[in-house]
Amino acid sequence: MGSVLLVVHLMVCIFLVACILMQRSTGGALDGLGGGSGASSFLSARGTGNLLTRTTAVLATLLFVTSISLALYYRGQAKPKESIVEKAAAEQQVPQNDEVPVVPVAEK
Repeated sequence: MGSVLLVVHLMVCIFLVACILMQRSTGGALDGLGGGSGASSFLSARGTGNLLTRTTAVLATLLFVTSISLALYYRGQAKPKESIVEKAAAEQQVPQNDEVPVVPVAEK
């Protein structure tokens, strides 16, 4: 369930970014796709702006819903924090008394 929700969340993010980048700040979103002279009211400058505005609003709502759903789904599944120092100390082996290496003494 969590993997499916995460994939849906990522797809919504990608589509939302693409939808926002297609908009123009002056309101003439997707001017070139309007059919040249704007014969179609669906893809006219105003119609395309409305379409992209509605699509952005729907995608933003889906983004919030999936974000909250992911937060609630993974709420109690946090891993315990481990210190690198404690992990390294646990992995080290302490030599026994008979296994202590003998260091040669330098003569003067």
